[in-house]
Amino acid sequence: MGDEERMTIFGHLEELRARLIKVMITLVITTLAGFLFAPQLLRIIIAVAGDVEPIFLRPTEGFATYMRVALLSGVGLAMPVIAYQAVQFIMPGLESHERRYVYTFLPGALILFLAGVAFAYFTMLPVALRYLARFGSDIAKPNWAMGEYVAFVTNLLFWVGVIFQTPLLILFLAKVGVVTPSMLSSNRKYAILASAVLAAVVTPTPDPFNMLLVMAPLVVLYEIGVWVAKWVS
Repeated sequence: MGDEERMTIFGHLEELRARLIKVMITLVITTLAGFLFAPQLLRIIIAVAGDVEPIFLRPTEGFATYMRVALLSGVGLAMPVIAYQAVQFIMPGLESHERRYVYTFLPGALILFLAGVAFAYFTMLPVALRYLARFGSDIAKPNWAMGEYVAFVTNLLFWVGVIFQTPLLILFLAKVGVVTPSMLSSNRKYAILASAVLAAVVTPTPDPFNMLLVMAPLVVLYEIGVWVAKWVS
């Protein structure tokens, strides 16, 4: 390895270190800000539970729950900075047309993620939590632990947000030539089967109706991805 190549590698590592430090500083600031708004965020999370009021079961559960919400909100607030630092790090190695893809995909990824979170909060969670609250309520009164409830809700919101990236993922794979519109169309039945399996994994209840609530958007998102792939091809 020549001196010039070694300097280039160390230069990249130094740049990576500098950008990671900026990300960490941003995360600390946004997490502190998230801690200030944690009570309001917790009320929003609890509101979807309906008549069930989550309770603290351990002395440290309240603090741990606040920290979880603060950290997650901090990551959300810092996401533009994280995305910017990541893009700036990889940008020198990309071609001009690839840079255009990155600038197009980033806003789309954020919009789709927020759409998935909104869908889960306003459509999936009310139905799922109502089902879970009523199941076995003739035997015992539902009193959910706050920490487990918040973890349950935030995990579901996150993964549904990730699932909503499907059209963007298909678009990216089509642009780089990994898949083609005809390939996507001919394998539609496998995509529907995969959507059913993924919906069964993500769905928080064994109720088929809740599974369909997840599966239907997945199939629609796949079809949107196929249409977008045809449009850009």
